Amino acid sequence: MKKILLVEDNPADVLLTQRVFLQANIEAKIEVAEDGVKALEMLEGTAESTAIDPVLILMDINMPRKNGKDVLKEIKASLHLRHIPVVMLTTSDAHDDIRESYENYASGYIVKPARLGEFMKAVQTLKSFWFETVTLIPDN
Repeated sequence: MKKILLVEDNPADVLLTQRVFLQANIEAKIEVAEDGVKALEMLEGTAESTAIDPVLILMDINMPRKNGKDVLKEIKASLHLRHIPVVMLTTSDAHDDIRESYENYASGYIVKPARLGEFMKAVQTLKSFWFETVTLIPDN
C-alpha cells in the first residue's frame, strides 16, 4: 500500500485530513509527523525504526521545532529523498511563502480551504492528479 507522509502539528487538521482522504477513497496509508524534526527522522530512519518511503509528502509550513520550508529545503538537498514529491498544504496564502516553496522545488502548493466542502474538493483534485494521472515511483 502506498504511503503518504502528512507533516502537520495541528491534531484537528490531522484528523480532518485523514477523514477526508478516507471519504475520497484514497488507497494510501497516512503516516503523520507532528513537526519538521520528526518528519526528517521518519524519512531518514532512526536507531528506533527504519525509514519510511512515502510516495508523496503533504507539508504544513508553520510548525514547531522546524518549519515546513526548512524541511522542504533539506528534503530537496538530500540525494536519497529529493525524488519524493512534496506538496505544501498550509493555511498560508502569503506570496513570499508560495514563491519560496516553489523556489525550493515544492511539487505543489495548496492553501487549506476553510470550508469542509472546499477541502474535500481540494483532496479529490489531489487524488485525481497524484494517484490517477501521474506515475509515482512505485513503493517497495
